[in-house]
Amino acid sequence: MKKHNKYNTEVTGAEALILSLLDENVNDIFGYPGGAIMPIYDALYDYMDQLNHYLVRHEQGAIHAAQGYSRVSGRPGVVFATSGPGATNLITGIADAQIDSTPLVCITGQVASHLLGTDAFQETDVVGISMPVTKWNIQVTKAEEIAPAIAKAFYIATTGRPGPVLVDITKDAQFGKTNYEYKKCESIRSYFPHPKINVDEIKKAAELINNAKRPFILCGHGVLLSSAERQLLAFAEKADIPVASTLLGLSAFPPQHPLYVGYLGMHGNYGPNLMTNKCDVLIAIGMRFDDRVTSNVSKYAKQAKVIHFEIDPSEINKIIPADIAILGDAKEALDLLLPEIKTQKRKEWLQGFDECNKIEYEKVIKNAVDPESEKLRMAEVIDKFHKISQGNAIVVTDVGQHQMITSRYYKFNEPNHLVTSGGLGTMGFGLPAAIGAKVAKPNEDVVAVLGDGGFQMTIQELGTIMQSNIAVKILVLNNNFLGMVRQWQQLFFDRRYSFTEMKNPDFIAIAKGYGITGKKITKRKDLQEAIFEMLESKDAFILEVVVENEDNVFPMVATGASVSEITLE
Repeated sequence: MKKHNKYNTEVTGAEALILSLLDENVNDIFGYPGGAIMPIYDALYDYMDQLNHYLVRHEQGAIHAAQGYSRVSGRPGVVFATSGPGATNLITGIADAQIDSTPLVCITGQVASHLLGTDAFQETDVVGISMPVTKWNIQVTKAEEIAPAIAKAFYIATTGRPGPVLVDITKDAQFGKTNYEYKKCESIRSYFPHPKINVDEIKKAAELINNAKRPFILCGHGVLLSSAERQLLAFAEKADIPVASTLLGLSAFPPQHPLYVGYLGMHGNYGPNLMTNKCDVLIAIGMRFDDRVTSNVSKYAKQAKVIHFEIDPSEINKIIPADIAILGDAKEALDLLLPEIKTQKRKEWLQGFDECNKIEYEKVIKNAVDPESEKLRMAEVIDKFHKISQGNAIVVTDVGQHQMITSRYYKFNEPNHLVTSGGLGTMGFGLPAAIGAKVAKPNEDVVAVLGDGGFQMTIQELGTIMQSNIAVKILVLNNNFLGMVRQWQQLFFDRRYSFTEMKNPDFIAIAKGYGITGKKITKRKDLQEAIFEMLESKDAFILEVVVENEDNVFPMVATGASVSEITLE
């Protein structure tokens, strides 16, 4: 094995790439080899004692694993893929990372530069294809361009609003020779990732908050990305303001705190949705007013003054007009705001949320977690999982009913302990993302909560778990339906269940084929012991729980409705 020589030395372009990753302190790579990236894999062979490579079973598995890795570690996930189908198989995950602000560095091999544009074997214009869904991308055709491109890629991916970048490297650039020297990128002309915060706007915001009778904080993913959890808590406590979370903002605010009033959105809690249209000042921190949060924007918080904290200028006034816009990092902005805020008590305003919680408990939660039905319900499974794990697990979900149920009933004690696909809603995300999360945090419990549909989209990644001995726990809520689509078909399409019922395989037998222990349960009396067994396993473990097949997720804000028209049943 080679040692990284930091002195100027002649190497191939492929080795220059590997050395660049080491200079960026990369430890882990997720990838799949192929013809156009073979020189890079050959160079990697000499550095296997310094870089861990995880061989996935499909490039989509690599990109989602890198997302899970990044979301729990705070470091950019790194992906290798070959040209053509290898590169195009990354696109869904890249789009997912772009909309959910996840920093990734994707390295794709490309045909030799003299073949570009000739429709050569496994040639695609991956730069053109990925341009709409990357923060930045580039094609490199010379060996000496590789190190500067990688330095720029890491800088862009991790600064400002994070996101995915892609570096496409032709095969001749990988074979070519260059004198290796690495200089970290610290600035780029015309790129200003850290806007200077306008102190006058901070003072205006403070005045509005100090004079408010019914202020309300909406906490988004940006709080976690800027590590502003402590500042948010101090602000909320000083001003006695209720805090609700978006899907990706979950775990940014302590769930047991008296000021935490729940989860926003289509299947969020009753109080936060209803009270959005009763507050007088709406304080949005690191969130982008996604349609799943606002529903009908023409009926959204029309009575309120809106203060929007946001690092990406394109998000300000895009959906909900801001009365005061504070452009900049959330942590820095809250640090400036806190001294300007007066200590207050808002007992009457908070009481309204308490009353909503009582209504939701009686009409929805009580029967969901302690059902009278014979069959197990999704909510009781997640509630039991939460209680047994004491809210300490890193939970990675796929997309669907189980995702909404997990978001509602699992209470995350630590920041960045929920990993889920928010903006794009990518089925198949959960299993590979859990692999990446476990690689990043090997000493923590990582549990993938999956539906039977999404699990089968990337089920082949059980092979990655087997080969790399990754102790991911898998909890499959099996209702033999594409549950979220079926719920809509029931409520809005007269129960016309068009192609949503699923005949599923024996998941436990499949897992056994990959050397993974598992158990399937159908009875309530077996649930607690089975969850204990899953969590206590030192190796990967799959627990399949057969749940009621026509269970619905409530509350619900129907498409086109106002958030105050949220229904409980």
